[in-house]
Amino acid sequence: METIIVQLPGTAQWGEVETGSPELIHLGPGDIADFGRGGAGVRIVLPDPGISRRAGQLEAAGDYWRLSNFSRSVSYVVENLEGAGEYLTVAPGRLGAPVPFEFSRVVLPALSGTATFKVFAPQHAYLGEQSVPGGGEQTVHPFALDPTSKYFLVLVALCEPRLRDPSDSALPGVGQIVERLRPLESCRDLTRSAVNYHIDYLAFAKLRLDLGEEAAAATDGGRTGAKRTRLASVALRFGLVREEHLGLLPPRGAARLADPQEAGA
Repeated sequence: METIIVQLPGTAQWGEVETGSPELIHLGPGDIADFGRGGAGVRIVLPDPGISRRAGQLEAAGDYWRLSNFSRSVSYVVENLEGAGEYLTVAPGRLGAPVPFEFSRVVLPALSGTATFKVFAPQHAYLGEQSVPGGGEQTVHPFALDPTSKYFLVLVALCEPRLRDPSDSALPGVGQIVERLRPLESCRDLTRSAVNYHIDYLAFAKLRLDLGEEAAAATDGGRTGAKRTRLASVALRFGLVREEHLGLLPPRGAARLADPQEAGA
C-alpha cells in the first residue's frame, strides 16, 4: 500500500496541466525521502542555491506523513491545497512533524523566492458508518473519500444525472461539471484542467480503477469518456455518492448565473 505520492517540482500551477507527465515518487508506510539542493540520497531535488543540500525529510507513516526540517534557521510551510488558505509551519530543527492534509504543498524559502513540491496522501482513513466507538478494531472504509473535498464535489456532479434518474445513462462532460460547480464559493476558480485532474485522482488514487483494457481499446476522447463512465459506475454501485450528497451541489439553475464563457475556459 502506498501512503503518499510526492509530485516533484514542475512548472505548472495547482490544477493546471503539466507539460508532460510529472515525475512521481510513491512511498509506503515507513519509507522516507530526503529533499534539498542535491547530494547523496536526496530524492526530491530543489535546485536553488539558497536551499541546503539536505534540507529535510518526508516519512510515510500509516495513512499520513511526517516532515522533518533540518534547517537551523528557517521554518518550512505546508499548505493545505484545499483548505482555503490553511497551512502549518514546521519550525527549524523540528523532526517528524505530522501533516494531516490530503493535498499539501511544501514551501521552502529560496533565493529565487520559494521552492515547492506537492505531497498527496490518498489513503486517509475514515470511520465506516457501521463502526461503533469502543467496539474493538475499527472498520476502515475501503474507499477513503472526504465529502468536504473538491474532488468529491466533482464526483457528485459527475453522478448527478444518474442519482436523479437511474435510467438516465448520460454523463456530464468536463465543461458541464465546471459550469455546474462554479456557483459554489469554493469552486469559483475551477477550470477544465482542474476537473480532469480530480477525475484522474479519483480514478487512480482513490478508487484504484483498472482501466487497462478499456483505455487501450479507446481513442483519446473515448479514453476520457471510459474513465468517467467507470468512475460513476463504481461510485454509484458501492454507494459512495448518494442522493443526500446532491445537497452539496448548488441549486439547479444557479449555473446559468455564471458566465458561460468562463465555464468553458
